[in-house]
Amino acid sequence: RKKSACCKILYFIIWNVFFGNIFSATVLKNLVLDLTMRDMPILFARALPIQGTFFMTYVMTSGWASLSCELMQPFGLLWNLFDRVILRNKDNPSFGTLSFPYHTEIPRVLLFGLLGFTCSILAPLILPFLLVYFFLAYLVYRNQILNVYITKYQSGGQFWPIIHNTTIFSLVLTQIIAMGVFGLKESTVASGFAIPLIFCTLLFNAYCRQRFLPIFKNNVAQVLIEMDRQDEQCGRVEEIYQQLHSSYCQFASTSDDSCKAVHQNNCEDGDDDRLHDSEGMRPNFIGERLTETLYLESGK
Repeated sequence: RKKSACCKILYFIIWNVFFGNIFSATVLKNLVLDLTMRDMPILFARALPIQGTFFMTYVMTSGWASLSCELMQPFGLLWNLFDRVILRNKDNPSFGTLSFPYHTEIPRVLLFGLLGFTCSILAPLILPFLLVYFFLAYLVYRNQILNVYITKYQSGGQFWPIIHNTTIFSLVLTQIIAMGVFGLKESTVASGFAIPLIFCTLLFNAYCRQRFLPIFKNNVAQVLIEMDRQDEQCGRVEEIYQQLHSSYCQFASTSDDSCKAVHQNNCEDGDDDRLHDSEGMRPNFIGERLTETLYLESGK
């Protein structure tokens, strides 16, 4: 749920803060209503210097102020004072520890990265403000993760593909804006050299998705072994052991009788030893031998 919320918040703030301000400023200033895709690079090249002051103010107000609020935790502080002073509850505070809000903090950091990439060409004065923000964010978030928040679960790197895709989008958008800038300067050669950069960035994205994306989708063996051991402690090994033969049956649409018939045919062909070993497994050690397929069949 946090991953889905992170994507939705990211789309909203990028459209609302970045594209919304650029389009609204352009329409209100020049009354340009008929825009085409060919005019987009020139539109960004003209609108970004105008909105540079707004983005710098946004970094100081939303970025620096959010870090100070994150460090002070005003809601938790006020609730703690209310609980201890008014309710006189000094033993068991009702406001417990929380986990790190990845779904709200990651979109904010990615938005500032997008502003840094896109504004570095036409409004480079924003870069010192972003540098201060990222330096303070490293210190604040490191302290909060280590000393304040607790880790309730391991996400398994599920947020890294979102960060990668947003960074690639920021690079491509920056290169498109560079094409618009070179177009305003009437530099055909520079605009032509900017086009291969876009294709190289997209090829690099395709390579990374093919090479590294399966790592974030598949569970590692250590996690599966820990899940097996938890099943042993909960006493679900006997139930899983009874479903072992039907889980490994290749004919998923058939009944258990057909699966038994297949096993009998395999025994007649000379696979008696394998079936005997599978039936002779002790339930205490079966948990470490099951695979992810067995988890899917058993209802996980």
